[in-house]
Amino acid sequence: MPELPEVEASRLEVDPYFTRYRIDNVEVRRPDLRDRFPTRFRERLLGQTVETFARRAKYLLATLTSDETLVMHFGMSGSFTVSPAGGALEIDKHDHVVFHMSSGVIIAFNDPRRFGLMTLLTPRQLRTHPVLSRLGPEPLSDDFDAPTLARACRGRKAPLKAVLLDQRVVAGLGNIYAAEALHVAGLSPMRAASALATADGEPKEAAFRLVAAVKAVLLRAISFQVTDRDRSTRFRVYDRESLRCLRRGCRGTIARRTQAGRSTFYCPACQR
Repeated sequence: MPELPEVEASRLEVDPYFTRYRIDNVEVRRPDLRDRFPTRFRERLLGQTVETFARRAKYLLATLTSDETLVMHFGMSGSFTVSPAGGALEIDKHDHVVFHMSSGVIIAFNDPRRFGLMTLLTPRQLRTHPVLSRLGPEPLSDDFDAPTLARACRGRKAPLKAVLLDQRVVAGLGNIYAAEALHVAGLSPMRAASALATADGEPKEAAFRLVAAVKAVLLRAISFQVTDRDRSTRFRVYDRESLRCLRRGCRGTIARRTQAGRSTFYCPACQR
């Protein structure tokens, strides 16, 4: 499943072709993805100009001149294909929604497994959306800092990794990059979250370390996506069970443990 860096890299790639351009035509090639498309989906998109194209957690949000927002989610296998103006787009059988922009560019939403999502929301629906309205701060924003994380962790006995995956604590952080950030910060994924805060909810040094690690890991992962570098060189712990730890001076071996039904990779020697 695409995680935040993959979604953000896709946003960066497609933004120049969506933002400030009018949607001249839309091909809706099936009645649904994960859910059915909303009523008059195509008609509500036609003639609308995309004012902004943003990301919230793992959702992409295109605000339209109609004041509605086109909300998209990649699900398990979604992606965009862009055909430049004047080029010929060979439609794949999994291209389920195809946008024809006023620039001549064609943008296809491809989703072989059809777990993706595409809907239109009014401003009120966006404010009260059961998922979007409950999301915590974006991990790459200034709103996600050590005091904010410490307040969320105060008194919580849950494992630190589980708290990082709580979307109300930090939006969009997934299993892979939570494990990576914990390794960079030198913190055990099994450590109680409360260890990051004082009894009064003030951040300890580990909270500052972890916030910095989350931001660094995500920025590095986005860079890898944008430059299309070798995936196998990207991870420090994820999917590296039984291999040596990459932290300088550490002689540990990466271990795997199951937490809440998901694999956690970490170094028992240097993550405390």
